[in-house]
Amino acid sequence: MIASERTLPEWLAHLESLHPRGQAGIELGLERVQRVKTVLRQPFDCPLITVGGTNGKGSTCAYLEAIYTFAGFRVGCYASPHLLAYNERIRLDRRPVDDATLCAAFARVEAARIASGGVALTYFEFGTLAALEVFLTAQVDVLILEVGLGGRLDAVNVYDPDCAIVTGIALDHTDWLGVTRDEIASEKAGIFRSGKPAVCADPSPPQALITRAQAIGADLHLLGRDFGYQSDETQWTFWTRGGLRRAGLAKPGLRGAYQLRNASAALTAVELLRQRLPVSMQAVRRGLLEIDLPGRFQVLPGRPTVVLDVAHNPEAVAGLADSLAGMPFFPRTFAVVGMLVDKDIAGSLTALSGRIDTWLLADLTVPRGAAAVTLAKVIEEQRLGGTVDSFASPESAFARAVKLAGENDRIVVFGSFHTVAAVMRSMKKMP
Repeated sequence: MIASERTLPEWLAHLESLHPRGQAGIELGLERVQRVKTVLRQPFDCPLITVGGTNGKGSTCAYLEAIYTFAGFRVGCYASPHLLAYNERIRLDRRPVDDATLCAAFARVEAARIASGGVALTYFEFGTLAALEVFLTAQVDVLILEVGLGGRLDAVNVYDPDCAIVTGIALDHTDWLGVTRDEIASEKAGIFRSGKPAVCADPSPPQALITRAQAIGADLHLLGRDFGYQSDETQWTFWTRGGLRRAGLAKPGLRGAYQLRNASAALTAVELLRQRLPVSMQAVRRGLLEIDLPGRFQVLPGRPTVVLDVAHNPEAVAGLADSLAGMPFFPRTFAVVGMLVDKDIAGSLTALSGRIDTWLLADLTVPRGAAAVTLAKVIEEQRLGGTVDSFASPESAFARAVKLAGENDRIVVFGSFHTVAAVMRSMKKMP
């Protein structure tokens, strides 16, 4: 088939076929993507912000994206993974690009890949190069790139940022990044650049991150030392080491106490790049408030109350537990859960010990998907409380939750992007 005639589903199938490990394949390293990037020649002269970290990357990107869009800039944002459609990964001015734009970018990357000797790009590497092709054609004013995995060897790291953000460091992807916070921090700090601002929103950053920043001469800004926030029930104040204070800010549109950390990191980057990208306070206020990011403690309207959260590691699920505790009283809480087998299932589920009345566990029939019986065994062994039932899919688990829950009860869906996406699709089909 001629490349220019492929539809988007055909292109995505092609991307999966290029590398032996397919869509779920992970092969860290910059050599492959750098070879194709050299052929593509992607000259950018606009500011570029790279966002890495274990949790909070998507939220931080969304804050930056909204603030700069409301400030009148043309904004390109690349984030992953997607929930319902691949187009969600590549956004222009907060809108997913259309299929035709994506297919044209894929065709250019494919031509460059062949010209570079037929490099076996991974699914993520191919998509990253295509995203930058889209942004180059659109002549954006600012680029926001979310790191897929780690930092130092992630495909995004072939692009040099004007400001790099690490939202936080927790134990996740330990097979690839290391088994200690220091090892993981060293990998994530690989997105820092000499002489450029480097922002870390982790409240207790590992020494390895600080050492890395110092070794390369990055301008490191740490939460609590160089920037931070104070908060009361209705408002919050952002501050920086230069004496700047932004008071009377409304709480961010995304729910969860941890969102103030993400918002503070975004605002720090905005201040550090202000000379090249001037932003009004009105744009800041609108950007923080008028934001929508599905699957991040997303509370749906209607009864019973449904909460969607892609939390899939202990730190993220602990944040979910805190946010659930801050909600009004519900007689019963039902949990629809599906996870990947290589995640810390025990550490994640333990964060909700004693908080769930009924666990509705789902098989995930995707690469690396865990079986419901695996989750059930953890709940039993850890004595997490509540009754347990297992299902063949998140859709069937959620359907059961809807039947069991009264209008004053709560259903929380979490554990994986795959789980939340499956439930979102099933809800579209419900009357």
